[in-house]
Amino acid sequence: MFRIYEKYLIKKFLKFFINITFLFFALVIVLSVFEELSFFKNSKSNFLLPYILTLLNAPMTLFEIIPFIFLLSTQLFFYDIFKKEELSLLKFNGLSNLKIIKLLFFLSLFIGVLTISVYYNLASKLNYYYTDIKNFHSKDNKYLAAVTDSGLWLKDEMDESIFITKAKIIKDHYLIDVIINEFDLNFLLKNTIQSSKINIIDKKWIIYNPIQTSENISEKKDNEINFKTNFDIDKISSLFSNVSTLNIIELFNLKKDYEGLGYSSDEIRIQIFRLFSEPLFYGLMCVFSSIIMFKLKKNNSIFFLFIIGILISVMIYYFNFVFSSLGNSGKLPAEISIFLPMLIMSIIVTIGLLTVNEN
Repeated sequence: MFRIYEKYLIKKFLKFFINITFLFFALVIVLSVFEELSFFKNSKSNFLLPYILTLLNAPMTLFEIIPFIFLLSTQLFFYDIFKKEELSLLKFNGLSNLKIIKLLFFLSLFIGVLTISVYYNLASKLNYYYTDIKNFHSKDNKYLAAVTDSGLWLKDEMDESIFITKAKIIKDHYLIDVIINEFDLNFLLKNTIQSSKINIIDKKWIIYNPIQTSENISEKKDNEINFKTNFDIDKISSLFSNVSTLNIIELFNLKKDYEGLGYSSDEIRIQIFRLFSEPLFYGLMCVFSSIIMFKLKKNNSIFFLFIIGILISVMIYYFNFVFSSLGNSGKLPAEISIFLPMLIMSIIVTIGLLTVNEN
């Protein structure tokens, strides 16, 4: 059971955390709605659609900035304690600086577990609906890609024809064991191309030794043919890049499908590692902010502390972004791209805790 002053500290921190969360959520809504209104400005869709999309996308956007909400909440928490001179009273009751930080650390871990297990899964589902509706109204909605147990499927439209492409696997910038079915706009089959290997490095595919079938007549060619399309390896990769629309179970399932296809699952693995390490990251942000506040004490304005918090948030964001980008590009293993920044931050926090003034 928690003691009275521990309950008091938990309630105080949660008050700041909830207030700042609602503040950032409101900012996300205001900033996002202008973007959605701009997207639909020439559209004849329902006038409420931009606002609905804003609400669908806002929870995931908020999820991305939760670590910094922890940082700012901790700053305001200690600012209030220092301003009201409550620290001496807390120490009189046997609650040292380290014990206060420990309490906040475990509280952050608990909030983090709830955030990942409940909030993230809900936000990812809403983000899926957002992406689905946005793609439907996008100019690119005629270009679709999907990964299933049977392989990679692509839908493309070009020159009054619809192309359905199925490939067994992707290897480097090649599609392996490919069938391309060409339909007219009424989905009547016009032509079929089969090939064991297609180069998709750009949007003019190179099809090796194709077998073309038209009107039940097949013809095998021993040379290469060019095939114009709207897809290349980069476009295919970008269509699979929005992992934020998937909950944790779906991420594991998609990882399995990608690996069966031969497609790199690094981005999915990075997202999975990130989600499971997120509660610890929240705790580290909380401890890091606590250390800063004990160093600065109460002789600074709240505006100064806010600026410090923003600067630290930006630095940590870009620090993590660099490692994540190196992981997605394959220059670092997925595990290292997530856990190395966490390790570095843990070392910094540990050193900071050793120097926290207990006077």
